[in-house]
Amino acid sequence: MPGGQNSGGQNIEVLDLSLMPLRDANARLQGDAKSAGAFFKVINPRGAHALACGLDSEIEVEVEGHTGYYCAGMNKLARVVIKGNAGQGVAENMMSGEVRVTGDVSQSAGATAHGGLLVVEGNAAARCGISLKGGDIVVKGNVGHMSMFMAQAGTLVVLGDAGDALGDSLYEAQIYVRGSADNLGADCVEKELREEHREKLRDLLGKAGCSDVDVSEFKRFGSARALYNFKPDNVDAY
Repeated sequence: MPGGQNSGGQNIEVLDLSLMPLRDANARLQGDAKSAGAFFKVINPRGAHALACGLDSEIEVEVEGHTGYYCAGMNKLARVVIKGNAGQGVAENMMSGEVRVTGDVSQSAGATAHGGLLVVEGNAAARCGISLKGGDIVVKGNVGHMSMFMAQAGTLVVLGDAGDALGDSLYEAQIYVRGSADNLGADCVEKELREEHREKLRDLLGKAGCSDVDVSEFKRFGSARALYNFKPDNVDAY
């Protein structure tokens, strides 16, 4: 379905999920999109699950409305903007590219992501960044309990507050929280915020559209590395 041009002069193809099956829309984005144009707008998503999954080319996708679970999962190279809220597992297992949600997200946002950037302009529910493996997540609101559980690499930046058990059993991932983080998970401790970390923060905040935020207002959290190997002295922490 034709749709004119965006402000950058790109041709826009509109995919209306009230008129076409989700399977056909995803097939269009995944297969034909590489040669058919760079910009797609999905309208009437009506909470569709697994929308815009498995993208692997440098296209842009705007979703006009709320989505269900696993939207933009396994993203590679594409830029996906969800103009609404997103359900469980948004941007799960992302490899590269960018996923941005203008509203709130449900639990497990950015789970297992290996690369790329997830920006949540609202709040994120429980287990945000669980088992993160290298991606970056910026949440402009709050995150729920058990966020970054067993995160191995990558970064979570929270401009609001963090819920209980933040960073439980994490490895080498980094967490920055501007608000409160009063109940840390097992083996998660506050660490020094050095200039190298401030530079990383400035870069991520700039990409997220928050370049005016003072990085000195954040606290940095990471692993105490006490659980890397089993030690009887640490048994109460397991």
